[in-house]
Amino acid sequence: MIIDTTEVQDINSFFRLESLKEVYGILWVLAPIFTLVLGITISVLAIVWLEREISAGIQQRIGPEYAGPLGVLQALADGTKLLFKESLIPSRGDTRLFNIGPSISVISIIISYLVIPFGYNFVLSDLNIGVFLWISISSIAPIGLLMSGYGSNNKYSFLGGLRAAAQSISYEIPLTLCVLSISLLSNSLSTVDIVDAQSKYGFWGWNLWRQPIGFVVFLISSLAECERLPFDLPEAEEELVAGYQTEYSGIKFGLFYVASYLNLLISSLFVTVLYLGGSNISIPYLFISEFFEITKAYGVFGTTIDIFITLAKTYLFLFLSITARWTLPRLRMDQLLNLGWKFLLPISLGNLLLTTSSQLFSL
Repeated sequence: MIIDTTEVQDINSFFRLESLKEVYGILWVLAPIFTLVLGITISVLAIVWLEREISAGIQQRIGPEYAGPLGVLQALADGTKLLFKESLIPSRGDTRLFNIGPSISVISIIISYLVIPFGYNFVLSDLNIGVFLWISISSIAPIGLLMSGYGSNNKYSFLGGLRAAAQSISYEIPLTLCVLSISLLSNSLSTVDIVDAQSKYGFWGWNLWRQPIGFVVFLISSLAECERLPFDLPEAEEELVAGYQTEYSGIKFGLFYVASYLNLLISSLFVTVLYLGGSNISIPYLFISEFFEITKAYGVFGTTIDIFITLAKTYLFLFLSITARWTLPRLRMDQLLNLGWKFLLPISLGNLLLTTSSQLFSL
């Protein structure tokens, strides 16, 4: 059987074309993920720089100023330093738990970014259980902290891990009840549907006005979930040296550092999505809102405007949480648990009952 040379060339070119299509398909799938990871990395660096500048302003001192213009590269320099430092492992600790703990904390938080709608139809994964995915995934992070504390073979680390687990359980229940109230108002658990439900009625349709009690409870609970002052009991320096991260150094310590800011960012994003209408900017008496509504109709530029609006609202709450860190004193452990179980839980339950009743009567 004789095969013509041109036929062989046609077959080879066909297979090359098919392989190129497969490569382009893989790149098309990975491109949004890489874009999200790059955006998250830049956001974390920006948050670290902002926290240092804001804390310097509150304490009336000079913040970072030498690494780059206005010290913007200081966080990058610190991260590079941690990357090249030696990673020490306790001789009598559980090596596997010690190594796995930081990774679990970071990965569980990064997965939550999949369901965040940064703009209209600009979300990596529009799931029907979007908000519950965040709650369920974020509850895995304290397991990583507990593993780190136990694997360190250090009493301070273990106490920090236990505190992280107790704090997460205490404040996750009020947080979930507030999310349930929002889901009842929107008739959906999808983050995209929740944003769309708020955008129908403009500025006064934001859940901030319809759920003011839930908003306050959600804000306090999210601060406690992020282990920020006044709720940073798991890593209280005066009591536990550095809590669950006492024995860590190098890149593993850097992962904990990144995880705390990732958690803070995702909490602020969910405050924006659930209570502030996401990328909706229909604020009355402001001409700029009309300008944004007009320009949002133009493709890529409209998506960029959506992302800008979402991040502007997010960084407003980041500013509030950073300011709270340098103005409020730390609670005791019993005060922290009492606040969660005796105050926030009954209030969030009452809020859910009121929301359910109002929805029933409106049928």
